Amino acid sequence: MASKRSFTDSFIDEDPKRALEELNAALGEESENAEWLCQRAYAYILLQDYSRAVDDSKKAQQLQPNLALAFLRTGIAEYHLNNFTSAQEAFKTGQALEGSNAAFQTWIKRCEEKMETQVQNGTSNPQTTTPHVKHDWYQTESQVIVTIMLKNVKKEDITVNFEEQELTAEVKLLSGQDYCLKLHLLHPVVPQQSTFKILSTKVEIKMKKTEAIRWEKLEGEGAPSTVKHFTPNEYPSSSHYTRNWDKLVGDIKEEEKNEKLEGDAALNKLFQQIYSDGSDEVKRAMNKSFMESGGTVLSTNWTDVGKRKVEMSPPDDVEWKKY
Repeated sequence: MASKRSFTDSFIDEDPKRALEELNAALGEESENAEWLCQRAYAYILLQDYSRAVDDSKKAQQLQPNLALAFLRTGIAEYHLNNFTSAQEAFKTGQALEGSNAAFQTWIKRCEEKMETQVQNGTSNPQTTTPHVKHDWYQTESQVIVTIMLKNVKKEDITVNFEEQELTAEVKLLSGQDYCLKLHLLHPVVPQQSTFKILSTKVEIKMKKTEAIRWEKLEGEGAPSTVKHFTPNEYPSSSHYTRNWDKLVGDIKEEEKNEKLEGDAALNKLFQQIYSDGSDEVKRAMNKSFMESGGTVLSTNWTDVGKRKVEMSPPDDVEWKKY
């Protein structure tokens, strides 16, 4: 029966788009399931569709007023829409229902800091709408790569700061506005071995992993990414977008086809294109073979690698050593 289905946070973390599709189908059969609405709100948050997340979580509140998770989801979505007062109210209500959850106090504090900043800047009532700047990420065995989709950035207009578990990138846009991306990372990186490169269509940030492990997601639990666009004496109004992955891949291909890449960069681009264009089975095969073989095998044949462990296969002139 539909009511017995379960949608955990980890299931949604793994593939938010797929989780959203399954939640849509489940809610089509049972539209007043408050817990499912909360989890669909979580999928929307991961996909940065914050307005829909607010709609779902508020409906969950109405259906089940004592469900603390509904207020947590509402608060997080409102926070990302820069509605800090509404977010704080939701967090306080949720905290009253479930005082043992430390996440509520953490988010309340963040809201207070944001509202204090607005008061100091005289921007408590934001009216300015600013454009979104898209960012994305992928990983190799040794690196995490974040790309910010900005064209023709000048070297003097960008500052990137690496910390063990935090990335901050600040860019002066051509419009005169400032863009800031701040990410609290899921796992530590090595700041001294992390770099960034300015290309014609994007800024590419490479961070060295401290351990050769696969990251399930980019950011750590309970730590929001902060994206800011602002002009002097102004603060941006709320806005949202749904990430269209197919369009994003198409835009990258179109805009980068004239870039001349060599060596590892060209090979990485080819692998990214294969992965982006591949079916779910191709993607599973690539992920499984790459991780199990320590980065020495990359297969697209799920029929083959899906039923066995992929052994390491280094080049003939290389000796594999496990450190």
